[in-house]
Amino acid sequence: MNILLIGDICGKPGRHAVHQVLKKIRTDYSIDFIVANGENMAGVVGIQPDQFRFLIDQGVDVVTTGNHIWAKKEVHEIIGKDSRLLRPHNYPSENPGSGVGVFDCKGTPVAVMNLMGRVGMNFPLDCPFKAGERALAEIGGRAKVILVDMHAEATSEKRAMGWYLDGRVSSVTGTHTHVMTADEEILPGGTAYLTDIGMTGCIASVIGVKKEIAIKRFLTSAPARFEGAEDLPYWFQGVVVSVEPLTGKATKIERIRQTVN
Repeated sequence: MNILLIGDICGKPGRHAVHQVLKKIRTDYSIDFIVANGENMAGVVGIQPDQFRFLIDQGVDVVTTGNHIWAKKEVHEIIGKDSRLLRPHNYPSENPGSGVGVFDCKGTPVAVMNLMGRVGMNFPLDCPFKAGERALAEIGGRAKVILVDMHAEATSEKRAMGWYLDGRVSSVTGTHTHVMTADEEILPGGTAYLTDIGMTGCIASVIGVKKEIAIKRFLTSAPARFEGAEDLPYWFQGVVVSVEPLTGKATKIERIRQTVN
């Protein structure tokens, strides 16, 4: 089974990149299942219902998110109502939605888990490691193939989660920093790991934001309203993980970075 995991999709450039290349990638890599992080689709932050439906129409099976899940009030129209939209599982349980689900892939159950780090995030969240344990208990024996989106700032926290879940999930891949790392590997227990998948969006930007605005903010330390960069070309960034369906063990992990004009 070949699984495509797509890094944070940023605004119109990210949506354009997905529309332009996803169909070909599905064919070229014989993709069976797709997970995409969509929390930046609404310009710089958040996701709107129509943008969620766009990803589903493009063939994405599950959409994960992170700290920007609540940025657009319209998300409440779908969060908790469509199980294909996840929010981090370690948000307090009083929030709508869930961070774990089990989905069908051509007769094979695939579980997806969405967790969020606490280091450097400044959000009062539950422990992601304990939330991961709860999610595994919820999945129970329903799925051998288990995919984890670890949405976090600190590389150390992501790495620790990879080791913590090694042998118990098929993959742990990071999102949030929008910068693709080059440390893909199969951990000893059979879990595919990558610290960050990267960003699908505008290349000439600072993690999706207009570079002039980001630079000015660094120079002045004064607040500035972020605006999404939209100049061509764009990047499509993701990772393909091959998994043995009967055991849930990963056999291969490969990064993808394609330029879209």
